[in-house]
Amino acid sequence: MPRPAVLLRAVSAAPSQSAEPVELTVVMPCLNESLTIAGCVREALAALAASGISGEVLIADNGSTDGSQVIAAEAGARVVPVTAKGYGNALRGGIAAARGRFILMGDADGSYDFGHLPRFVERLRAGADLVMGNRFRGGIHPGAMPWKNRHLGNPVLSFLGRLFFRTGIGDFHCGLRGFSAAAYRKMDLRTTGMEFASEMVIKAVLFGLRVEEVPTVLRKDGRDRPPHLRPWRDGWRHLRFMLLFSPRWLFWYPGMFLIAAGTLLGGALLPGPLALGHIALDVHTLLFAAVAVLTGFQAVFFAVLSKYFAIRAGLQLPAARFESWFRHVTLESGLLLGLGLVLAGVILWSGAFWIWGGHGFGPLQPAQTLRWVIPGALCLVLGSQMILTSFFLGVLRLDTRSDSA
Repeated sequence: MPRPAVLLRAVSAAPSQSAEPVELTVVMPCLNESLTIAGCVREALAALAASGISGEVLIADNGSTDGSQVIAAEAGARVVPVTAKGYGNALRGGIAAARGRFILMGDADGSYDFGHLPRFVERLRAGADLVMGNRFRGGIHPGAMPWKNRHLGNPVLSFLGRLFFRTGIGDFHCGLRGFSAAAYRKMDLRTTGMEFASEMVIKAVLFGLRVEEVPTVLRKDGRDRPPHLRPWRDGWRHLRFMLLFSPRWLFWYPGMFLIAAGTLLGGALLPGPLALGHIALDVHTLLFAAVAVLTGFQAVFFAVLSKYFAIRAGLQLPAARFESWFRHVTLESGLLLGLGLVLAGVILWSGAFWIWGGHGFGPLQPAQTLRWVIPGALCLVLGSQMILTSFFLGVLRLDTRSDSA
């Protein structure tokens, strides 16, 4: 159809707004929102005028083919095309073109009330770096949020966000949020898809920025098609992203639990079988206890290495307690501990060999020898992993130069 090309020419021919800095830029990502875009733009402009806030409305168009661009321009918005696909890319492109000292982002589907923008600006003026909307405090209109999102997805993800990152945010994934341009530059967001919303909150918390919430409402969107959001897929993407940014919960806590449980259970089984009512645990359970210790050991090392990498890459701020403790984790100390574990494994293996020799190197009772063999094998593997991991940590710690000198 030739019509979209005509509409694009009309948008490019629209008169440009003043390039003077403004206090607030309202950024709306857009992909085929012709039914609702004009109402959103007018609502935001009316709120700016009524509150006396110097501002603009910017539409970050992600390749609309339904004429959303010209509709938005005629309603009074500035339209910026963003060719890279994805929710995060659209927002990144729009924010990069924003002229405001503060930025408010929100969807262009009519679900958010842009008349609430003064309450966001008020908190930003008071010193907040990121102001989140809270739809559960402000009210969710009938039919505005599917049951699984309202009672499962959002509450669970918001709870995990508070648990993992120690933030008091009650609505972790509200799309209506405001932030200062300076705070946005500090966060240095990298994701290009739906994870953009999670990354913003997580990095704001990790970087020690001031995060607050204000109530807002969620209305039923005005689309005549299904939303771009895919609840299960996008929910998993948000959860995955939160886990990857929280090595404490992804690696450290599970790893320490496995080490503790495996050590306690294995220690109870070393002298002999363990009776629990009508159940008797023996060397087979001892083997699984050893596997638990080994898996936990790997998880703990992943947690330490992930934390170190995140700080070095600028994904997290340095933590004084971690830095103080990590100063003692050196290549040499790791090698000594690893060699000690290997030596313990050799001693235990030698004990099993001695028992075998006492039986003329013939058939043995597994319940007897495996109590030496399993701990010995575990020490050998743990020691080898400790040595290899220590060398890998040494590689990560190598000083690098960014210049050509």
